[in-house]
Order: sequence, then C-alpha cells, then structure tokens
Amino acid sequence: MAKHHPKNVRIKHRYLSWLEEAKGMAPDSVNAAAAAIDLFEAANGGKDFAAFHVAQAKRFRRVLDEATNEKTGKPLATATIHARLLAVKTFFLWLADQAGYKKAIGYTDCEYFNPTLNDSRIAKARRAQPVPEIGQIRRVLDNMPHQTAVEKRNRAVVAFALLSGARDNAIASLNIGHVDLAARTVFQDGRMVRTKFRKSFVSSFFPVGEDIEAIVVEWIGYQRGEMGRGDDDPLFPSTLMGLGPDGGFAPVDLERRHWGDAGAIRRIFREAFEAASLRYYRPHSFRHTLARLGQKTCRTQEEEKAWSQNLGHEHVRTTQNSYGQVEERRQTEIMDGLRARPADGPPEGEPDSETIQRVVDYLSRKVSKG
Repeated sequence: MAKHHPKNVRIKHRYLSWLEEAKGMAPDSVNAAAAAIDLFEAANGGKDFAAFHVAQAKRFRRVLDEATNEKTGKPLATATIHARLLAVKTFFLWLADQAGYKKAIGYTDCEYFNPTLNDSRIAKARRAQPVPEIGQIRRVLDNMPHQTAVEKRNRAVVAFALLSGARDNAIASLNIGHVDLAARTVFQDGRMVRTKFRKSFVSSFFPVGEDIEAIVVEWIGYQRGEMGRGDDDPLFPSTLMGLGPDGGFAPVDLERRHWGDAGAIRRIFREAFEAASLRYYRPHSFRHTLARLGQKTCRTQEEEKAWSQNLGHEHVRTTQNSYGQVEERRQTEIMDGLRARPADGPPEGEPDSETIQRVVDYLSRKVSKG
C-alpha cells in the first residue's frame, strides 16, 4: 500500500475541516469526500498533490472503471463512480486557490475529472424505489414481539417512523419531551435533533391509524412510568449489552443515552421485515409511503402544502419531485383507463357537440321570437 505524503495529509485535513466548518457539510458527506480523495491518492502512488498532472485524473477514472464493489464483487455503480469523481474534482478546484498549489493546478485541468455525459445522465436518472404499503407495515408491527423493554422500543421505532415521517437520524436523536401527545406533534429541534440541514420544525402525526399511534403512546407511557424517564431522556434509547441467559453477549436493557447514528434503526427495520417474510424496506421509504398517502388524501392546495410541510419540506414541489412519483402499478391502471375511453368522444357525463349545437339553436330561436 502506498504511503500518504505528509504534505498531502496536512492539506487534506485543512480541506475536510473547511467542508465541515465553513460549508456546513454533514459528517457522513465529509467522510465520503475523504474516502474519494484517499482512493485518488492510492491510484497515483501517494504523490504530492502539488505534482498533479491531468494524466493522474485519467488514471483515477480508469481505476474506478475497473474497480468492483467489495460486498457484491460487481463493478461499481455508475452513480458511485460519478460521486467519487466529482468529490475529487471539487477538492482540486479548492486546491487551485491555495498557496503552493496555484501554479501546479489549473481550473481547466480539473475538468478531466468530469464523468462522461452519458454516465452523468445515468447517475442522475430517477429510478423507481420500492415503497411499502401501510398494510404491509401493519403486518410487520403485528408480527413484532413486545414483551421486553428492547422489544417494545423496537416496535415503537417502526410505528413512530410512519406516524411522524421523521428521518431515521432524527428519530435516533429525539428526546421524549420533543413529542407532545396531547397536541399530537413532534418538535424536531435542529439544535439537538439530527434533522436534515439542522432545520427546526414542528410536524403533526400523520393520519395512519389509531392503532399505530397507540403503539407510540404506550411506549412513551412505559418509559415515563415503568422506566422512570423524563423529557430530557432519549425517545428511543440505545441498547445495553451484557450476558444473556445462555451466557452469551446479548441485549439486556436500555441505556440512558441516544444512538450515535441511525445504523441500529436500520437493523431493527431489516430484522422486522424479514421476520414478517417481507422484503426489507429502509426507514426512509416510509416517507415515500406517506407522500403517496397524501396524493390520495389531500383535496386542496392548502392541504397539499400542509402535508408537504409536515414532511419538513418548504415547497410542495420538493415533495412531488422527491416522493410524489406515481407508482408503476397505478400508472398502468391510469393508462388502461385512458385507452378504454373513446378517443373521439367526450368524457363521461359531458354533452357531445351535436347536443350543444341543438341547445344553441333553440336558444337563438327563443331570443329572435322574444
């Protein structure tokens, strides 16, 4: 393995700090940028960034084209290659303005990191995402055990994701006091809750059923009563591991602290859907489920706006573009209905042109006589 050039290590640290502190990028995004830069460095033998040549960008593109996914063994996805190339390009554009690198790196040289136009189109193309139906989510909840504290928490996590529409990382960082059961609202406080872009907003419970709401209400009641927890305690505390009944390492209780990230929530979802003999749906897919429910439920523009804001979106268009695609099955049903409609006839319930003309002639005669 090529060693990291000491000068490279220092400038990378400056750049990553700039991304996080000046540009406000989330830690996950900063880590992804760092990983892409490390791959570029390895592809070029750890050479000093100040010795950059366009041939290095070309070599990096070839390395990505030939690379495989560590888990699947398949070639890297076009979207992955696209993201890594642009992450490194952004880094070199920044370097081109830094002392000691200006003479070595030109802005036009950075263009060699650009993906091909076809690859860019493929990477940006929208693809149909699998979305669970509310009936499937109910099946999962009905199947989940809820005897122990850990089991109750796991079941409540799945129910809350649908009831609130919150993102998994926000759910992992909420406090009990952020949920107002009387008002049926959730205060996603960006100062404490890991919301997207650290945005603060209040959302109301979505109308997904009293049974699903009851699971969340019972869980909060259990925490306040049986566990003696208060407003400042985690809504969904992390798991305390210890020796189980068989002497092995196992969950034994709940700690009084938040999860550090959303990884545990995703594992809970995966295990719950698999136990119900259903394909795994990511927590984020529940937001798509709610968007589709909104398409069927909302009847006015005001209702659509409220539904969109409840998902944390400032604009209805964001909800429509990101979550509002008509699912393929429904699209087929609509198109079948349109094909069944007579091409040259009026929509059902509307008069044809001959009827309209007869009415006009009749009214004209009445006017001329009167």
